[in-house]
Amino acid sequence: MPTILIIDDEASLVSSLTFALEEEGYKVHGAASGAAGLLAVSDLQPDLVLLDLRLPDQTGLEVLEAMPRENGVPQVIMISAHGDTRAAVKAVKMGAADYLTKPFDLDDLLHTIGTTLERGRMASEIDFHRRSALRHGGLVGESPAMCDLAALITRVATSSTARILVLGESGTGKALVAKAIHVGSARRAGPFIEVNCASLPEQLIEAELFGAEKGAYTGAHQRRVGLVSLADKGTLFLDEIGEMPLALQAKLLHFLENGQYRAIGSTRSVQADVRVVAATNRDLAAEVSAGRFREDLYYRINVICLQIPALRSRGDDAVHLAEHFARQYAQEEGVLPIGLGAAVRARLATYRWPGNVRELKNLIERLTILLPGRDIALAELPPEIAAAGQELSSTAGPSASVPPPGQPSISATLALTERELLLGALRACGGHKGQAADRLGISRHAFKRRLQRLGIE
Repeated sequence: MPTILIIDDEASLVSSLTFALEEEGYKVHGAASGAAGLLAVSDLQPDLVLLDLRLPDQTGLEVLEAMPRENGVPQVIMISAHGDTRAAVKAVKMGAADYLTKPFDLDDLLHTIGTTLERGRMASEIDFHRRSALRHGGLVGESPAMCDLAALITRVATSSTARILVLGESGTGKALVAKAIHVGSARRAGPFIEVNCASLPEQLIEAELFGAEKGAYTGAHQRRVGLVSLADKGTLFLDEIGEMPLALQAKLLHFLENGQYRAIGSTRSVQADVRVVAATNRDLAAEVSAGRFREDLYYRINVICLQIPALRSRGDDAVHLAEHFARQYAQEEGVLPIGLGAAVRARLATYRWPGNVRELKNLIERLTILLPGRDIALAELPPEIAAAGQELSSTAGPSASVPPPGQPSISATLALTERELLLGALRACGGHKGQAADRLGISRHAFKRRLQRLGIE
């Protein structure tokens, strides 16, 4: 049963709306002022709020802006009098779902409430599936880039045949994305077979993939079953496919075209039902132009392309990942997890992570082994991380690590240290002080005063 909160000081309107909405099966509460309404939003966590633009203690816009966000903002429908339409439109731009002008028809109100609640339900469902997709295969992250990637993984996983190319820098988690696709697909009960094309000698990779008959080559003392055969009815993940020799690329292309392959030394073709996911940190289009990768194979494996963002562009995901790895390694080692204080968390969020998630994972594993249960200090981080950002000025370029949009205001995050927040915002905005102030939620003048006080020019 959805809960509706009416914030309006017109008692007769609240009474009549309460009666009508309860008749429709809604649970209804009322508040006669902005302050009372904000308390009710926090206590009740309603599904929808009917909010009057004119209240005795503050405006509806002020109430909308001040609504507590720790559990998400409820759907809001603004109620405006004639002449308040421009303010109502502004409220929609601020996040309100819709607005109605007094006097309004009850049927129109009920219809608007119904459609608004349905949109909210669908948005929550989409968000749930995004977060579920992030958990598939061990993916962790809540940044917009990772949420978008998770939504795309959910969509492409529904196809059990389309070939997928996963692109990303080394250490970003391409294997985890491939596993997430497998787990989210109809092939999840089948095998997930991973092969790193860069780790196998050129003379052995064909036998590794397609198998070999006994005596097919020197050292083949027994029949070898290939990974393609083992992946039947499942997923074959070809990591670092850009390293595959040209001669083998032709044989892989043949397999992708008709699902048939032939083991080395065999005259018999074998059929396999395999979904292929490939990955690389190379620019395959450039490799094609240079003649090092077959163009026809490139287009065959690149039916759907997924780009994994680098960790430095994922905002606070570095902190979420660090906490996740801290719990994971503490459990594996049978020790207490390390603690990550405010200053360390701030440094993790702003460091550039050239080794991406792999570098962060190795760091947390090392700290867990060497300093179990300790609250980690900045000085206990590797020098390249501990010193990162200490000598940056406000002229740092836009390519530096950035705190994500929506960074909490300085007054709410002093524990993260003013200096690091100010410099991080400046880096994010290419040294533009006005934009950096907006990012931190303070005025430009206040931002300049803090810079001067800290000696940052």
